[in-house]
Amino acid sequence: MSQRIWVLGAGQLGAMLKHAGMPLALDVCPVDINEGRAPSLALNDLVTAEREQWPETLVTHALAQHPRFINQAIFGRLADRKTQKELIDSLGIATAPWRNVANDITANELRDQLGERVLLKRRTGGYDGRGQHWLRTDGDEVPDDWQGEAIAEQAINFDEEVSLVGVRNHQGECVFYPLTLNLHLSGILYASIAPLARLQPLQAQAEEMLGKILNALDYVGVMAMETFRVGDQLLINELAPRVHNSGHWTQAGASISQFEYHLRAVAGMATPVPQVVGQNVMINLIGTDYNPVWRDLPCARTYWYGKEVRAGRKVGHINIVSNNITEIRETLVLLGDLLPEHHYREAIDWSLNGLATL
Repeated sequence: MSQRIWVLGAGQLGAMLKHAGMPLALDVCPVDINEGRAPSLALNDLVTAEREQWPETLVTHALAQHPRFINQAIFGRLADRKTQKELIDSLGIATAPWRNVANDITANELRDQLGERVLLKRRTGGYDGRGQHWLRTDGDEVPDDWQGEAIAEQAINFDEEVSLVGVRNHQGECVFYPLTLNLHLSGILYASIAPLARLQPLQAQAEEMLGKILNALDYVGVMAMETFRVGDQLLINELAPRVHNSGHWTQAGASISQFEYHLRAVAGMATPVPQVVGQNVMINLIGTDYNPVWRDLPCARTYWYGKEVRAGRKVGHINIVSNNITEIRETLVLLGDLLPEHHYREAIDWSLNGLATL
């Protein structure tokens, strides 16, 4: 009988975990947190999550109470940006200077401490650019309903955004993918490139940072670390205790995907070093209808989530992988003609330029 792993949440990440579990003979069961009936869990079942936070429902209560919910105590700590920042500070790892927004702190006080450009972030939620508020001018004030509910960060004049996805197993062994270069537009990830030889000098620094966090938490599974590159230094932007959008390229571009790695670690299987099989570009599909012509593009694999298409919503992604850079570039140009002009022209051009700096 195969090992059963329940996934708290039934979005696209849960679906991709289920797919990755099939070759491993794992019975992966994503569960909609709003189901009207709680699942019946056996004592030897395992529980993981595709999201950092969740409301109290019949389903989440049942899963969260299970004694084999891996990392259960960690999710809330990292889902709250205040306690996440406190963890990073306690480990002496570089991050953007920040302050807690509480006790009627004023915008002027925050500017005095953090500089002229200050970004407020809700302590929980607010993914894909939501839950943020800029204090840009002297006339801006901290909204009343953000007191006690947010942190304030110094705006960082970064050179690039890069992320690291790593996995830690039950024995404390860590394995990492190459650093990934990312493009965010309006707070949403549009494109990723990996690997990049010019980022290799930063790999050891990034692995030390994420490895220290994984070990301090005794974490098991995949975690993503989003960072700002400022010269030859990395600053942590945010941590995600789960599989992550910037690691989607590993589905086509590595011998073991981030989804398979997470399941291997949670289930106590071996976590060998992955082989990167080519140059990779990942393009997110944001609020755009499905186009069957995507399937015909050379060296491209389309992953469609089957979700209702809405503006700003991630509905799929396309992984482009090849050892022939010319082939990747030609595929990107063809893809650009099949996507909306808004934002995608910038994302395609950014990807082409990134390939030119390999």
